[in-house]
Amino acid sequence: MNKLFIIGLPRTGTTSISVQLLEHFNVAHTAYTKRAFELAEVVSDCPCFSDYQQLDALFPGSKFVYLQRPLDQWLPSIQMLLKKMLPSLNGQAYVNPILKRSFIQTFDLNTVDDPFNGAHLTRCYQRHEQSVIDYFKDRENLLSIDISQTGSLPQLLDFLGLPFTGDEVFPHLNIGKRVDNWKTFKHAHKVNPNAAGKEGRKFFTY
Repeated sequence: MNKLFIIGLPRTGTTSISVQLLEHFNVAHTAYTKRAFELAEVVSDCPCFSDYQQLDALFPGSKFVYLQRPLDQWLPSIQMLLKKMLPSLNGQAYVNPILKRSFIQTFDLNTVDDPFNGAHLTRCYQRHEQSVIDYFKDRENLLSIDISQTGSLPQLLDFLGLPFTGDEVFPHLNIGKRVDNWKTFKHAHKVNPNAAGKEGRKFFTY
């Protein structure tokens, strides 16, 4: 396996799956530099949900996991996140340009009158899901799971060629209004999303 990219949208369980995989891999929950992608074996969240096609070309032979979540649960969660983020995305404070691009591109933040509208966000979710389905059609390097469902963890571990002991469960993180559990979680396998390499903190050109 070259890399594993978690390409579910924000608020579908990207933090929970990232923490679970720390026991097996070096993991970056968000990655904004080439060096972060070099160091990480697993990358989730931004910019994977917006850039999975480019990452597939850059890292041939990689695997991808799409995270599903029922819309009635995802909608209030993503609305809460966007309400927290939009003042920074629209303001003068520095926001990582990769993060800003990914959110604007995925949720049409520059073109929609009401970015919190449920119908609009539903269309964004469905568009992203259909794009993933279409792109990976007839390929075997994509797994789609809902981590809240029984059996999703054994599916994931089997997809990655890892054993399932029967005792492992997905941690439930960033529940409710919590959005930054990853930052407070300590582990030797965590990868800094802004890690600097020979080219400093340069991102890919694609």
